[in-house]
Amino acid sequence: MTPHRRFADLAREGGRGALVTVIEAGAEASGARPGAHLLVTPDGETEGTLGTDVLDGAAAEAADELMWAERSEVREVAGATLFVDAVFPAPRVIAFGAVDIAAALCTLARDVGWRPYVVDPRARFATRERFPEAEEVVAAWPDKALEQLGGIDRATSIAVLTHDPKLDDAVLLLALRSEAPYIGAMGSRRAQERRRERLVAAGITDEELERLAAPIGLDIGAVTPEETALSMVGELLAARRGREGGRLTHARGRIHEVGA
Repeated sequence: MTPHRRFADLAREGGRGALVTVIEAGAEASGARPGAHLLVTPDGETEGTLGTDVLDGAAAEAADELMWAERSEVREVAGATLFVDAVFPAPRVIAFGAVDIAAALCTLARDVGWRPYVVDPRARFATRERFPEAEEVVAAWPDKALEQLGGIDRATSIAVLTHDPKLDDAVLLLALRSEAPYIGAMGSRRAQERRRERLVAAGITDEELERLAAPIGLDIGAVTPEETALSMVGELLAARRGREGGRLTHARGRIHEVGA
């Protein structure tokens, strides 16, 4: 199967990957073949060649960056002009805790194009009937559930919604050492301080703890589960776009990003 054909299959199946094509080869890119393709997958596997090992290596780095940044663009790499075409599935958010807020979070996440999942070891609460908007509901301990869901990658955000230290800590010990772009947890500030002490005692570093958004969500005065879920989705989106989540009237620079 050609790289181009396999890339088309990835796009059709909702997979992640990038197809790099040589548009123009300059004098510095001797050996590069205009029109040549290199397919790069999330695990670093490549298929095809652009003409040289040096160019293939540089192109693979650009492809890895852009497939996770989730955009396609033209790049000048190793003396050649390349088009990096990325495909990717919708981002995931995994809610730990089969609570009412998780149901509202699933609904709103689905509305904005995310794939929501719910995890809770309590099988009587973690049911499809209670979370119809979830992609999957997993009744298992965090490590087993994440194994079933394929782990935590750079497009998987984590929302810890329980108030059970055993479950919360089990999730966070895994998430804070993962590639998750966003990790949030519910709880009062007093509860957060106790959680911090437990995590430090378990070996989590201050640098790792800086990744934790706790209390989770934006400060919008949320009261109901739906309002709380809205504050969480707002923070998820802000983190994904590299924004602070403040009021637009106080924002500086471009308000709306221009898509690739």
